[in-house]
Amino acid sequence: MQALLDAIETMTPGGDARRIFHGRGGRYPGCEHWVLDAFPPVWVLTSFRSINEDDLATIGAALQARWERIASQAEPLNWVYQCRATGAVETRLMSGAVPEPHEVTEGGLGYLVHVLKGQNHGLFLDMAEGRRWVHEYITQSLSTQGTRPKVLNLFAYTCAFSLVALHAGAEQVVNMDMSKGALEIGRQNHRRNDLAAGASFFAHDIFSSWGKLTRNGPYDLVIVDPPSYQKGSFIATKDYARLMRRLPSLLAPGGHVLLCLNAPELGLEFLLGSMREHAPDLTYVARVANPLVFSDTDEDRSLKVLVYRQD
Repeated sequence: MQALLDAIETMTPGGDARRIFHGRGGRYPGCEHWVLDAFPPVWVLTSFRSINEDDLATIGAALQARWERIASQAEPLNWVYQCRATGAVETRLMSGAVPEPHEVTEGGLGYLVHVLKGQNHGLFLDMAEGRRWVHEYITQSLSTQGTRPKVLNLFAYTCAFSLVALHAGAEQVVNMDMSKGALEIGRQNHRRNDLAAGASFFAHDIFSSWGKLTRNGPYDLVIVDPPSYQKGSFIATKDYARLMRRLPSLLAPGGHVLLCLNAPELGLEFLLGSMREHAPDLTYVARVANPLVFSDTDEDRSLKVLVYRQD
């Protein structure tokens, strides 16, 4: 646990939502089950295995001690603990309070999050570099081609990619996800950031909506960020190939795809090989590096974000 305690000793208040400690990357032996995130003004500690109350109390004391040194006297320590041991998810407010609504920032944009319910808090922190790539892609298109790109955001969740694209100058973003609740948060995010114009939201099953997607296209950028395994929605080993085969028909000439997968059991070659087989006309461009804090001893197991181009 010492590596986690050391990270707490150097953490700072405020700023953007971010990961503080990533034990899941295997770089800190004995701490593989620990994750600490900042969703200001709340710290969220996650364990992926059952722990004893003494260890939890030790971490709580470390958080409190650090907070007393870095915060103003009037500010309470707000922190949440979530246990994701196999077969059970437990979430506890350990100290202070969680704002309602709870909005965090990243790159000048605000995102609604919900750290007291569910395993997904409304903003995937590991995708920060993917969002930065989208922003740079849009701004570069504007500067070099003088055109405002049209974007398709598949498995949009709370539509973070859409916010970034529209903020950078995209003409239009089509967001599609099966979850009406997630898309409603996405709508709220767009309104709160004054970016509602140009965004559309479809709560549909992607695999039964190709006609709608095609009619709204073609797109200069298609973003694909599915769950790795979600029964009734998407199973990567079965469904990614179906999606890849459709990508060329959705893209405008010279358009790009941002292809994402967060599945430790499926390495980089799963995506590369599948694309060679099912979308051979698309050209591999690069892998987007993950945020440094998410470094892994085996990058093949970490989040994979790949860029492809239609020539």
